Amino acid sequence: MSRSVLVTGGNRGIGLAIARALAEAGDKVAITYRSGEPPEGFLAVRCDITDHEQVERAFKEVEEKQGPVEVLVANAGVTKDQLLLRMTEEEFTSVVDTNLTGTFRVVKRATRGMLRARKGRIVLISSVVALTGSAGQANYGASKAGLVGFARSLARELGSRSITVNVVAPGFVDTDMTRVLSDDQRESILGSIPLNRYASPEEVASSVRFLASDDAAYITGAVIPVDGGLGMGH
Repeated sequence: MSRSVLVTGGNRGIGLAIARALAEAGDKVAITYRSGEPPEGFLAVRCDITDHEQVERAFKEVEEKQGPVEVLVANAGVTKDQLLLRMTEEEFTSVVDTNLTGTFRVVKRATRGMLRARKGRIVLISSVVALTGSAGQANYGASKAGLVGFARSLARELGSRSITVNVVAPGFVDTDMTRVLSDDQRESILGSIPLNRYASPEEVASSVRFLASDDAAYITGAVIPVDGGLGMGH
């Protein structure tokens, strides 16, 4: 059965791979994007998840055009890397407001329909940095680690209504963000990954598609690493 799916930040990279994987599985997929031209083939809704009113408008449009959201993938996020002593309050709070509070906004809105339907799938996209830490990413690491506590609290809160809440924690993925690294930086990173390669966005998407499927109906509160072994033991 085709479900109504929403992927935030689904216009590129990991988010676009997730949107395509769920569409290929037969779902009706909507994506949010902040700027530029969205990819074709999806219901694309412009939305900045730091703005409550934009989130509300986006959900209303999705509900009108493809029905209440049954699967939410909270993928939208930003980075503003800086060493702690140089990091401004704006650099810290803006990252947390997008990655953590923004996820709160979209999840809260999505659960309105899921609670009525007594079913739903929520998948939050975190990062290996949430588990291992990374110098210069205190803001990003804090925001992504917060998603784990958020998801596990919701898993306990919403489980009785057959709503699952899980986290996928990617490692280094071959996207535009990692392609700007120098050759030396890429080699240094590869040396710390047991599988000695970057993930493809499609490999992250496969884990999300599984967690959103009926096969994962008894999995909730889980953190699934897709990191080539980089974060093992954390």
